[in-house]
Amino acid sequence: MASLISDSELEILKIIWEQNRNMMFSEIVDELHKKEFTWKNNTILTFLSRLTDKNMLKVQKKGRKNEYIAVLTEQEYLKQETTEFVGKVYEGEVKGLIATLVENDLISDDEMAKLKEYWEKNAE
Repeated sequence: MASLISDSELEILKIIWEQNRNMMFSEIVDELHKKEFTWKNNTILTFLSRLTDKNMLKVQKKGRKNEYIAVLTEQEYLKQETTEFVGKVYEGEVKGLIATLVENDLISDDEMAKLKEYWEKNAE
């Protein structure tokens, strides 16, 4: 299971997932700047190094430059994080999570209707 990642590290992963391809450092920096992140190159390199240490990214040398490859897809990451969260917070009981969402008005009637529709369509 992956180590916890910071919000900043997640932003970098999101960029790689959005591009849906391996990315060079300069491409990641460009995308971060487009999203108005003003991190210095050394900070970005630190985040990339941490993601590599946490086995979220692999690095492949392209000449003297590094190409970064996501180890998990976004869907795989979301599944892993959700499973871990439900297991830790709700002792594996999804019902508890849904009850919390409903009781605290964290899910709209429209979202509930869509969820019910999704459930009925995929329950077969």
